[in-house]
Amino acid sequence: MADGSVNIDLMDGKLHVYQRPNSSRWQCSTYLAGRNHRASTGTDNLAQAKDFARDWYLGLHGKLRSGELKNEKTFSDAADQYEREYEIITAGERNAKYVSGNKDRLRVHLKPFFGKKGLSEITPGLVQEYRIHRRQTSKTGKPPARSTMHQEIVTLRQVLKTAVRHGWLAHLPDLSAPYKSSGKIEHRAWFSPEEYKKLYTATRRRAHEAAKTRWQWEREQFHDYVLFMANTGLRPDEAARLEYRDVKIVEEGGERILEISVRGKRGVGYCKSTHRAVRPFERLVERNKPAPTDRLFPASQRELCNAVLEEEELKFDREGQRRTAYSLRHTYICMRLLEGADIYQIAKNCRTSVEMIEKYYAAHIKTNLDASAINVRKPRNR
Repeated sequence: MADGSVNIDLMDGKLHVYQRPNSSRWQCSTYLAGRNHRASTGTDNLAQAKDFARDWYLGLHGKLRSGELKNEKTFSDAADQYEREYEIITAGERNAKYVSGNKDRLRVHLKPFFGKKGLSEITPGLVQEYRIHRRQTSKTGKPPARSTMHQEIVTLRQVLKTAVRHGWLAHLPDLSAPYKSSGKIEHRAWFSPEEYKKLYTATRRRAHEAAKTRWQWEREQFHDYVLFMANTGLRPDEAARLEYRDVKIVEEGGERILEISVRGKRGVGYCKSTHRAVRPFERLVERNKPAPTDRLFPASQRELCNAVLEEEELKFDREGQRRTAYSLRHTYICMRLLEGADIYQIAKNCRTSVEMIEKYYAAHIKTNLDASAINVRKPRNR
């Protein structure tokens, strides 16, 4: 053969015994039940290797007749097909990190566990065994986070949906976790009005302290970033894509506000800021003298954000949830709710759903509780 390996046909060409250039031991292979099967004969003696290969081949046929060898695609086959389709079809529509994360979950966790299983063998019971396996084999000694397991099950479901579409699997198995009670609904970490004031006071002070130093630009940028984000409700990834040509100062309702074209995970959307976002934007223009296509925030704010939150003891809320730059979006939504804004308009302006706002934000805003409706009294009969 061209690569230097030796290949011998047996059983009318249905069985092959071969020797790789870098190995003295003989291997055997055959195509059966829709896929290739390979095994090592464990010997460098050709006669013994042929005997082993014939016994192995006949054994496979016996398993096929008894139903032990299934004529079906494996999970690895479906996973490979999913990866090939998903990257092409979603090109430019899903975040590259999300696509990469799916590949990593398949490579590190899902394929090693499910890979050789026939698709019909992936039952709700086997999925539950996977959950147990992940908890028992954690390298850190701690079970995987709920969100981590959720992402892995989502990737598993997408692979199985690919198999259903191609007719390799009759129906999608139940992947829900048994024995699970309704989870606690936790609100998103945000800054209360007092905490938000403490934050922007700290960023303003740090900007003044850095005047005429090498850190002046970074600190002034971050101060305006905090004010801009808390008064627009943009996601951090949306702000990172924002160019100066995407932002206009307009007058509406007697106030100057920003009208923003937002390019995010769901395409182009629109946002109207509060009047408090205008002056930070004007400072950005004055400071950077940008071209229309320049980014508002070209540098990541993560490290500076974490440093300020740590210094001001604002990194965690009272429930122990970690605050990040995303918390400024949550603060915007909660502030608007506190001020009595219409929840539907907030959802439209933030490019999310009313259901999401009711679930993660409105439930913990005390002003959304109507005392007159709660404390109603039934008239007494006299």
